Amino acid sequence: DAQESRGLGDVYKRQKKYLKFCAKLPRYSVNNQILIMLQKPDATACQSFGAWKDMKRFVKKGEKGIRILAPSPFKIEKEQQKLDESGKPVFDRNGHPIMEMVEVEVKAFKPVSTFDISQTDGEPVPTLGVEEIIGGVDGYETMLDAIKNSVPVPITFEDIPSGAKGYYNVEENRIAVQEGMSEAQTIKTLLHEASHAMLHSREARKNYGEKTKEQMECEAESTAFVVCSHYGVDTSDYTFPYVAGWSSGKEVPELKASLDTIRRAASELITKIDEHLKAIDVIRDVDAFMEEHGDEIPFADPEPPKESILKKLKDGVTSGKDEGRPDIELGRKKEVAFALE
Repeated sequence: DAQESRGLGDVYKRQKKYLKFCAKLPRYSVNNQILIMLQKPDATACQSFGAWKDMKRFVKKGEKGIRILAPSPFKIEKEQQKLDESGKPVFDRNGHPIMEMVEVEVKAFKPVSTFDISQTDGEPVPTLGVEEIIGGVDGYETMLDAIKNSVPVPITFEDIPSGAKGYYNVEENRIAVQEGMSEAQTIKTLLHEASHAMLHSREARKNYGEKTKEQMECEAESTAFVVCSHYGVDTSDYTFPYVAGWSSGKEVPELKASLDTIRRAASELITKIDEHLKAIDVIRDVDAFMEEHGDEIPFADPEPPKESILKKLKDGVTSGKDEGRPDIELGRKKEVAFALE
C-alpha cells in the first residue's frame, strides 16, 4: 500500500509538471510540448527563427534550436474505385468496377527548430501585465469580465443549495457559479464550468462521442488548471486532489487519454481571454487620454465646413472680369463644373 501511494504521488507530480508546462506553451501539440520539455525544461515562449525576426528579436550566436515536428503533408496520385454522388461504387456494363486516378493528401511531419525567448535578444516582447492585476480587485474584475466575454453561454452567480461551487447545465446550456467565494476560487470554478461547456455540451458529445463522468471532470479541472497557471493563479492544492478524487485508477487513465483535448481547450480559452484583455487595455488607454486631453478636442463646437467651389458654381456665385455677363458666366460655370465633376 505504501509503495502504491508513492507510485500514485509520482504520477500526480508528473501530471502536474506537464500541465504547468502546458500553461506556458498552450498552442503547441502535446507531442511538441513534451519534446520541448525534454530538451529545454525552463522554456517559456517558443517560436521559429523567422517568427522571432518578425518581432525584431534575433537568436543569439551559438544557440541550438529545440527540435520539434511540423506538419509537412504531400500529395500522391492513387488509383481507386470510382464512386457515384451517393458514395456507391460505379460498374461498367460488364459488371466490372470502374477505376480512376485521384489525388490524395498524405499526412506527414518533418523536424524543424524552434527557439525559446531566453535564446534571443532584441525588442521587448509586449505583455498583458496580468500578473500585476490579478491580485487586486480591479484586476480581478478585468479578468472576470474577459472570461465571461470568452464563454459563449449565459453565466449567473447565485446561491447554489447543493453546496457545489458551480455547475454547467447541459439541458439549458448555461453556467452557474456560487456567489461570495474568493477571487481565485471564482476564477477557477468559472473556467472549470466553461471547459465543461466547451467540451461536454450536447453538440460536443454528438461530435466526439460520450465520455465517462470521471473523464469529463478530469478534462474540465485540468483545463482550468492550465488556464489559471497561464495567468499566474496557482490552483495546484485544489486541482490535483480533485482530479485524484474523480480518477478511477492509480495511473489516472482519463487524464492520460485526454491530454490533447485539455491542451486544445486551454489554448482556445487563453487565446480568447487574451483578445478581450487587449481590448480592455485599449479602452482604458482611450479613456485615460480623453480624461487628460478631452477639453482640448473641439468635439462640442466643430468648425463649420467650408463651401466647395463646385457648390458655389452650381449656385451661380462667380467672380472675375467677366462678371455680369450671363452668357459667358453660364458657359464658364458649365465648363468648370464639368471638369470638377
